[in-house]
Amino acid sequence: MTELICIVCPKGCHLHVDEQDDYKVTGNSCAKGAEYGHKELTNPTRVITSTVIITGAAHSRLPVKTDRDIPKPLIFESMKLLNGVEVQSPVKTGDIIVKDILGTGVNFVATRDM
Repeated sequence: MTELICIVCPKGCHLHVDEQDDYKVTGNSCAKGAEYGHKELTNPTRVITSTVIITGAAHSRLPVKTDRDIPKPLIFESMKLLNGVEVQSPVKTGDIIVKDILGTGVNFVATRDM
């Protein structure tokens, strides 16, 4: 039995996931908690937020995030991709900054107009 705290909503339910019973989740107050508990033990993913260098804008860093979850084991390698990225203003919210991260089909997108 693995214990987790759900991070999907502000309730922070204390989940119990039974690996021996097909990853059955208890302690959740909604279906999202059950999905999170199962996914966290079978294929954990995260949305990554970070910044990249931008030139020609009022600020020197542009905030970016992944447009979907990315497998947790790829987080550090994905972050390394951002180290060399530099964009030129103007950039609109939602513009793709890095396409198809590590062949996952997930993109880094701008989260602010600059």
